Amino acid sequence: MALSEVLTKIVEWLRAGYPQGVPEHDYVPLLALLARRLTKEELRQVTDALIEAGALPADRVDAGVAITEITDELPREADLTRVREHLLANGWPVDDDWSER
Repeated sequence: MALSEVLTKIVEWLRAGYPQGVPEHDYVPLLALLARRLTKEELRQVTDALIEAGALPADRVDAGVAITEITDELPREADLTRVREHLLANGWPVDDDWSER
């Protein structure tokens, strides 16, 4: 399935923001933050595209998505803060009032 224009922009932005790939300790917090803005299907499409691009290793991402879906628990607050600050520093709107999708 082809990504929508918005999801394509998200993937492009994430690849630019993490040029060497997403660090292992940021997978689950990043997915948790994205899950606040995307539907589960959109999140799957974005992670699949990042896996195909080599920005995320499939096994860690799949595990992180499964954990988040099964437990409905977010990662530690320190992890969320670190990833949130990285995203904000690179121009990604992660505040709750963001509505451009």
